[in-house]
Amino acid sequence: MLRFVVRRLLQVIPTLLLLSIVVFAWLRSLPGGPATAFLGDRATPENIAELSRLMGLDQPIWVQYGRFLGRVVTGDFGTSSITGQPVIDEIGRALPATIELSVAALVIAVGLGIPLGYIAARYRGRPLDVFTVIGTLVGVAVPVFFLGYVLKDVFAVDLGWFPPSGRQSVAVDATKVTGFAVLDGILTREFDASLDALRHLVLPSLALATIPLAVIVRITRASVLDVLGSDFVRTANSKGLAPGTVRGRHVLRNALLPVSTTIGLQVGLLLAGAVLTERVFVWGGVGTLLADAITLRDYPRLQAVLLLGALIYVLVNLLVDLSYAVIDPRVRLS
Repeated sequence: MLRFVVRRLLQVIPTLLLLSIVVFAWLRSLPGGPATAFLGDRATPENIAELSRLMGLDQPIWVQYGRFLGRVVTGDFGTSSITGQPVIDEIGRALPATIELSVAALVIAVGLGIPLGYIAARYRGRPLDVFTVIGTLVGVAVPVFFLGYVLKDVFAVDLGWFPPSGRQSVAVDATKVTGFAVLDGILTREFDASLDALRHLVLPSLALATIPLAVIVRITRASVLDVLGSDFVRTANSKGLAPGTVRGRHVLRNALLPVSTTIGLQVGLLLAGAVLTERVFVWGGVGTLLADAITLRDYPRLQAVLLLGALIYVLVNLLVDLSYAVIDPRVRLS
């Protein structure tokens, strides 16, 4: 198991290196360039040339990449061309909001998706299965931003059950410890603040979880149907094993491999969907930073958010690989 983990960790390094090259090359190819974006209205040819010299943009491309990589390794992403603040500090303030939203959406998607997919497979062809399949098609088809506005209009404006936007109410004076609103309330024993944060989290997490939930349900259903038709399942049933044993140890465990892959891939969709969801619910996370960086051409912030998203995606897929080894020990030999 240790050799398997070390081998997977070593594979992460060239992946991250390649991703850094892609991000660096793409940002350098954008019209105008970092110097023009940083100067804004003062972007005269003379000022652009002078700032390019100070930023090292007149150096050979491999020299620029070497300096870029050196700063990234030390956590120095520069300062925002809009706010003038260190980008790493802005991300540090926004990242807990996005993680909180993404984790809540993933818990909903996985917690409902796997049981629904399994139940639909067991009752294949029956009304419950048909209803589940239709529901997943609708879930994939409806855009996240549209569903977000519908949820706000129905459950926040019309019914008043949940807050329409933000992470916490203005009247709640919560003590910040980690930046995670729900966790901070628990740590400081301000349970009213945690409850308020949970109420704010319900609608955006439901909107963000819809597509991953639909995908997980469909993959789980297909995987369980495939395993149910396997010889080893028929053998287990013919031996007279308890139905719970067959379903848990033989069917569900073997069906989880493709589901694990799907869950890892959905993290990327959660990060992408967070941009729209945070806009709709005024969430103030990394998705908002990314949207503002694109709109305002804030290159330091843009490259930092892209690299952070790539890092999270790679690490999550590393965890998926490790989960393979737990679910199916034969994977450790590959």
